[in-house]
Amino acid sequence: MKATDVRAMSADQLNDELLKLKKEQFNLRFQDATGQLEKTARVRQVRRDIARVKTIMAENKTAKKA
Repeated sequence: MKATDVRAMSADQLNDELLKLKKEQFNLRFQDATGQLEKTARVRQVRRDIARVKTIMAENKTAKKA
């Protein structure tokens, strides 16, 4: 997921995307704990996507205040 794609999303879409990523992160952690995780790099990618979405949400929030 690229930052330009995330910036194009509305606030509701960002919340939905964040929820989806957190669910995926949980499932990946669960798979890792049970030894069923195949793509270990996906854990890092999802974690960074979550941070990217949260950062842009914060930017949008501060832009509305200013």
